[in-house]
Amino acid sequence: MIKILQATDEHIELIVPLFDSYRVFYKQKPDKEAAKMFLNERITKGESVIFLALFDDVPCGFIQLYSTFSSVSLQPFYILNDLFVDANHRNKGIGAALLNSAKVHCENTNCKGLALETAIDNPAQKLYEKLGWKRDSHCFHYFWSHFD
Repeated sequence: MIKILQATDEHIELIVPLFDSYRVFYKQKPDKEAAKMFLNERITKGESVIFLALFDDVPCGFIQLYSTFSSVSLQPFYILNDLFVDANHRNKGIGAALLNSAKVHCENTNCKGLALETAIDNPAQKLYEKLGWKRDSHCFHYFWSHFD
């Protein structure tokens, strides 16, 4: 059975292995201590909202949202920055449950919506579209990095 919790500092230890695996998936070196510090800082400073998925009481996925604003619409919205489901728990509806929890949170906090960016070849696009997400076709995304 899937259970979704909004994470507090009490859940950080449960999220750390998932967050570390997520970062390793994106070619980062494993570092559970740095992951713990990062998550703790985000939660204690109120800089992100994290939902934790449990399947039969086993931590198996998470979604992390960062709040921002639209100057044009004068409304807040969330950036869905991180979504991860452990490989052993995929295709069980956990990703959909996390995405739906993010949507409900957005509605409950009266935010304009949720934005996400994904790789062109990410198979999760089918899930996003099934759940009502619309692909931008009218703009490009650019990124400048101080570290490149």
